[in-house]
Amino acid sequence: MDKIKNYFDSLITMGAEDWDIFSSMLTKAVFPKRSLILEMGKTERYLSFIEKGIVRFNIPKLDYDFTFGFAFENSFVSAYDSFLTQTASSYNLEAITDCVLWRISYDDLNTVYKTTEVGNFIGRKAIEDIFLKKMKREFTLLEDSAKTRYVNLVREQPELIKNIPLKYLASYIGIRPQSLSRIRKEIY
Repeated sequence: MDKIKNYFDSLITMGAEDWDIFSSMLTKAVFPKRSLILEMGKTERYLSFIEKGIVRFNIPKLDYDFTFGFAFENSFVSAYDSFLTQTASSYNLEAITDCVLWRISYDDLNTVYKTTEVGNFIGRKAIEDIFLKKMKREFTLLEDSAKTRYVNLVREQPELIKNIPLKYLASYIGIRPQSLSRIRKEIY
């Protein structure tokens, strides 16, 4: 739980009482590599902080598994549209590596909002983190070439190359694995 405490300490001074309330509602969840954290069609009940691991957002297709996002250590992850509306998710959240998550339920997060001085700040920072990643991804898909998207990914998230299968990386940057192989040959 130290990583989530350090994350918030870097952003705001949280009183001991507020931390005690918030942390008492966190539950630790461990997911082995390649396991589903949330299956498409199920409702997202948690906002999670990744202490360890990499999470993939994907839409399973019969012939092709579409990856549209990743979340990394020291960041928040959720099928947030499902979490907010408490309706079924239209995609999966999958552990790419072994993952350790600290989770707070929808109901408990609303309790934190109501009972702590920093509750709304906690929620806002988590949502801002998720939103900024989404906006950056959309912008790069519209503006950058596949090669530029790959180079930026390597520069910004070098752990991707080590821990994520190339077929997921290719899908994430919007190309087929064969095209990614060609791009990698040009670069290296």
